[in-house]
Amino acid sequence: MDRTSSVDHESTSDVLEWMEQRHRAHDFQVNRIPLADLDGWNFEPGTGNLVHRSGRFFTVEGLHVTREEPHQEWQQPIIKQSEVGILGILAKEIDGVLHFLMQAKMEPGNSNLLQLSPTVQATRSNYTKVHKGSNVRYIDYFLSRSPAHQILADSLQSEHGSWFLHKVNRNMIVKTAEDVPEHEDFRWLTLGQIGQLLLADNVVNMDARTVLACAPVRHEEPGALWPDSEVLSRFSWERARQVVRAERIPLADVAGWKRGEASIDHEEGRYFGVVAVSVAAGSREVSGWSQPLFEPYGLGVTAFLTRSFNGVPHLLAHARVEAGFLDTVELAPTVQYTPENYRHVTGPSRPPFLDLVLDADASRVRYEAVHSEEGGRFLNAESRYLFVEVSESEAPDEPPPGYLWVTPGQLTSLTRHGHYVNVQARTLLAVLNAGCVRL
Repeated sequence: MDRTSSVDHESTSDVLEWMEQRHRAHDFQVNRIPLADLDGWNFEPGTGNLVHRSGRFFTVEGLHVTREEPHQEWQQPIIKQSEVGILGILAKEIDGVLHFLMQAKMEPGNSNLLQLSPTVQATRSNYTKVHKGSNVRYIDYFLSRSPAHQILADSLQSEHGSWFLHKVNRNMIVKTAEDVPEHEDFRWLTLGQIGQLLLADNVVNMDARTVLACAPVRHEEPGALWPDSEVLSRFSWERARQVVRAERIPLADVAGWKRGEASIDHEEGRYFGVVAVSVAAGSREVSGWSQPLFEPYGLGVTAFLTRSFNGVPHLLAHARVEAGFLDTVELAPTVQYTPENYRHVTGPSRPPFLDLVLDADASRVRYEAVHSEEGGRFLNAESRYLFVEVSESEAPDEPPPGYLWVTPGQLTSLTRHGHYVNVQARTLLAVLNAGCVRL
């Protein structure tokens, strides 16, 4: 798939004006409430797990994690959502140019509420109507097989492994030759237009970014520092050597956390809290509900360090351990931290490359924007996403253990398979796939 679009029928400002119009058209309000006021949710007797009365959607439980190398042990709340959702973008050629059907969608956790989302963004509970709401629009394009539909991308991908336990979504791009019914909350956009919108803060949501990262985009790369076999071998070594035990425990037994009237918090005021909100929504399948959300403390910093080898851009990926991953390790950006959580940490215990990114001169920053994380489960979760160009002395040809040099094309090829590239790396890969940044 070509990243360029020869025809753009409307400007970025037109799209932003349409999104603002859709925001005004729907009443959507989010209010914090006490945990005890959650409607349909309760703390389960005995375990203290936060569960929905239907037994569906998700639960908030406890997790006890032990990592052998380096030795670490901790406990935390975790979201357990077993069902596989669908994140799907419908594609169609219009005037000879491939367009994507994007939705102006409200999410309770987004600081600005409405962002550009995939055509379909639904859990199985949503599209099977456990909530007894209206149908999910366009879902049949992703559930049915038709000669008029061409699958451009279809893979199972993880989500935030620090907050979800074994969470998986099906990331899909389906091209259709059929006439598609129009709806005022949806709009056809080219990949180039979406790329321009990715230059702005909090416009393109996480679910759209992860799907776009899986698009079969061609990257012109005459070579790579390491061949694919070397990249896979080094990654397999990291996955094989890491021993992590993640054991589900009752939420009531999680050590180091305290439950108050309005939230469940870490006793040192770090990491995140579990909070509750009530939602009134005019543009969703259900017009009102309440739910728990995870709220991180502080703005995240997520960055790939970049260098060129023989004229080919490379990214320094981190084989990162997260307790919620199905396979323990996935390729992540070089830096993926919330600096506030490490303010007290000095010397060699500081996260690798974090200060290099925080102190980077603006002349070396090739891309920077603030993007929201998953607005359906997290409240005000945002990160600064960056590409930062570095020198050999800062990031050598042979990087430290756990880090790998990969090209954007190599990383894109790995998204055809599940559990290789984490969701934060997929955000930055989507930026490259959309062509709005040249490294």
